[in-house]
Amino acid sequence: MINPLAQSPIFTNQFGIGSGDPVLTILSLLSYLFIFVFIFYGQRIQMYVMIREVENSLFKLKLMKEEGRKTAVETIKEIGKPTTDPSSKVDRYLDYFTISPQNMDPAGIVNKLDHILDVRDQRMKDEVKLMAPASDEVQVYNLENTLEAAMALNFIYKVVRHYYLQGKKTLSLYTIMQLQMILPMVMKEAEAYASALKAFAYGQPIGDGAGPLIAARIMHGQEVHKIPKDCVYAEVPFENRTALVMKAEGPGGNVGKPGEAVQYLLEEYKGKVTAVVMIDAGLKLEGEALGEIAEGIGAAIGGPGVDQFKIEEAVVEQKIPLYAVIIKEDIGDAVSMMRKEISDAADKAIERIREVIKERTQEGDHVVIVGVGNTIGVGQ
Repeated sequence: MINPLAQSPIFTNQFGIGSGDPVLTILSLLSYLFIFVFIFYGQRIQMYVMIREVENSLFKLKLMKEEGRKTAVETIKEIGKPTTDPSSKVDRYLDYFTISPQNMDPAGIVNKLDHILDVRDQRMKDEVKLMAPASDEVQVYNLENTLEAAMALNFIYKVVRHYYLQGKKTLSLYTIMQLQMILPMVMKEAEAYASALKAFAYGQPIGDGAGPLIAARIMHGQEVHKIPKDCVYAEVPFENRTALVMKAEGPGGNVGKPGEAVQYLLEEYKGKVTAVVMIDAGLKLEGEALGEIAEGIGAAIGGPGVDQFKIEEAVVEQKIPLYAVIIKEDIGDAVSMMRKEISDAADKAIERIREVIKERTQEGDHVVIVGVGNTIGVGQ
């Protein structure tokens, strides 16, 4: 009988079928089978591989979320001395949400957002005080920060789980693919919050505290005054000028309301202030060194934008130039314990501020210096 495959030089020479070697023939047939399976089921196989990767990341996120909850509960028990188990209250806190104001008519939205954030802030502090009755004001701030980190981990886990289940349920390659593509960034952010938990729980400085740290070093040894809201300032002789140095009141985990504080200082010293210099942690790009200093123009402040709006309004009203100095770091450095590179950068940043003030103002002028950021672990 004639073997038709043996008559084809292509099959015989290139794929080994019909060559007479049984092992080579079996391998060739398996290769064909693999090609046919990949053609008809390749997309599905690719999806199952991606689902597996997402499952592994989801499992890690679940562990981080549970560790966050555990740390929050244990810290509350240790510091707050509650008479009952705070676990159920912590669970309720972790699912707390805030609804942004309607922006169909944007006029007045800043005041609405400001009001909602004030209500949220007060509600959170009241909840913490109920959970940890023995805690003082500084500890309440730190516990609130700890719970915020645990809340962020809980939220990230739930969102990733939602899209994972949606993609798996509908066998949507594109849903799973998009989730798998952004997971490295999501995991990096989650790991940052996970490492921040201990810092918040024990009141240690974090990378975002670079601005308050610089302000604290400049105002060290001077008389400190409280100003609205949750901020302090000091008059400091600085390069033959008067520097009005302000920051959030520490050492509890607090960012204050720099917008209201700057408005207060500019009103109190109306007509005297010739420049506002803001210092904050700034996001570094890949390849840039941690703790690198950069200088610019504008309000160096993150968050929902309310404080930035108020500062811009205040300086525009009096035609005061607004300068910015930032210390570069990534999201992981910003919310985890302050690294040595950031602490060392504080002295370099002060030198840069000194140069800006000498170049841009005259002797005898008043200058406002604002240290923006979470002041946890940083006193006055």
